[in-house]
Amino acid sequence: MSRICELTGKGRQVGNNVSHANNRTKRTFLPNLQNVTLISDALGKGVTLRVSTHGLRSVEHVGGLDNWLLKTKNEKLSTRAIKVKREVTKKLAAA
Repeated sequence: MSRICELTGKGRQVGNNVSHANNRTKRTFLPNLQNVTLISDALGKGVTLRVSTHGLRSVEHVGGLDNWLLKTKNEKLSTRAIKVKREVTKKLAAA
């Protein structure tokens, strides 16, 4: 399983450990990913996604999973999130 947020696309970053003597060694910075079940209001069910904590705060700020999916481009979303987005748009179009 790759370490990429399914909603924001945030992944690992590469940087350096810098010692007191200013020696530099490569290291990676991993996002804080959590397995979360987010409730979709349009679908009326929960969706389990692997999301960064920054992504969780963003989803809550926008007003829920449905609003986040509708405003986010597909390039940032994972395949699972894109499927949920399609279901939500169908449900909202039918209503």
